[in-house]
Amino acid sequence: QVRLEESGGGSVQAGGSLSLPCVGSADGMPCNAWFLQRPGKEREGVAGVLFGSTPFYADSVKGRFTISEDNAKNTLYLQMNNLKPEDTAMYYCAALRGGRCSLDSRENYVWGQGTQVTVSS
Repeated sequence: QVRLEESGGGSVQAGGSLSLPCVGSADGMPCNAWFLQRPGKEREGVAGVLFGSTPFYADSVKGRFTISEDNAKNTLYLQMNNLKPEDTAMYYCAALRGGRCSLDSRENYVWGQGTQVTVSS
């Protein structure tokens, strides 16, 4: 059974930084990603990485967010810098069961419980 647990969310002022770790047991699932969801909106992709490949990002976070993995610790990270009020959302860690590794679809992902990030202006 796959288990994913995010932490590290909180409140920060615009321009600040947060680091979100996600500890998981997703052996055999080489594609991992972060998604966000704003109230009343659909969940959308933020950053993803296929093991051994170059990470990919939503245009809105390029140059500000970095996704990385520490496989020895079974941990996926999202480093968020220069945060903006529009980054305010619930952030979810995800592991792909199968299919194409991308941020375009929410299908076939296993989800964590989420961690709230709030950015004030």
